Amino acid sequence: MATGLYFPILILFLAALGFAMAPLLLAQLWARLVSPPKPNAIKNAIYECGLESRGDAWVQFRSGYYLYAIIFLVFDVEAIFLLPFAVAFTGLGVSACLAMLVFVLLLAEGLAWAWAKGVLTWA
Repeated sequence: MATGLYFPILILFLAALGFAMAPLLLAQLWARLVSPPKPNAIKNAIYECGLESRGDAWVQFRSGYYLYAIIFLVFDVEAIFLLPFAVAFTGLGVSACLAMLVFVLLLAEGLAWAWAKGVLTWA
């Protein structure tokens, strides 16, 4: 009795698997039938944007740059949350204003913490 209930789920799972695997299998089949199987030095050369790479490809970035990106994303999300609040400000009650005030104060606290830790120094 219970197996009849799971039959549609099995069908959907198999359909999802088929939709995922069909393009991969068709690409492999197309590559074997159409593309020429003659690799050479020019065909296997490494390039970026049509240019040959020069020097070492492993460029190290300071972790501080990632922190700047994360802080930017945090304040970008803050702006996204503040815009609807600003649009509907006149129709909101005191509790919504207090909730938004807590949200902004938590973000200000995070900014103050990052500033105190020296995360925002560019050196």
